[in-house]
Amino acid sequence: AINIFFPDIIKEQNRELRGTQRAISRDRAALEKQEKQLELEIKKMAKTGNKEACKVLAKQLVQLRKQKNRTYAVSSKVTSMSTQTKVMNSQMKMAGAMSATAKTMQAVNKKMDPQKTLQTMQNFQKENMKMEMTEEMINDTLDDIFDVSDEEEESQDIVNQVLDEIGIEISDKMAKAPSAARGLPSASASTATTISDEEIERQLKALGVD
Repeated sequence: AINIFFPDIIKEQNRELRGTQRAISRDRAALEKQEKQLELEIKKMAKTGNKEACKVLAKQLVQLRKQKNRTYAVSSKVTSMSTQTKVMNSQMKMAGAMSATAKTMQAVNKKMDPQKTLQTMQNFQKENMKMEMTEEMINDTLDDIFDVSDEEEESQDIVNQVLDEIGIEISDKMAKAPSAARGLPSASASTATTISDEEIERQLKALGVD
């Protein structure tokens, strides 16, 4: 409750201090005016030779100047008090900020239990490894199931499709080369393979691919 109302108290005190400063300044201005008048009166009495009047006025002048000096001292004190209230207000704000930060850190630390966090990370790593092993086993099983005898022909079809996508023209001779190779003697198959490789190299050089 004190922290809630403290800024309002500081504002109210600052208003009062500013009002006090203005009042002191007005009093000092009035005293300075009276001081000048007394000085003129003392000079006038001195010219007429009225020493007794000069002494009385001189005493009044001394008292007036003392009072004027007091206004400076009080004004200085008021200024110091105003500064202190501003410093206190700033300190209270910092204290409030640190209090809020401490509460936030406490809440976070409760949630971020090191042991629980470590356990969570270990569980994640373990489950991730299980998932990777399961995925690898499934892929191996699928490869075994769909391992057909014409795998070489399917691979060539994939190669042809990729070459076609990157802009390499596939000749009829190349497209027929795999099937012809399967029905020809080994020497003919070797020739067909040689032609296909040369054609691929020619197309790659035409595209500027080394």
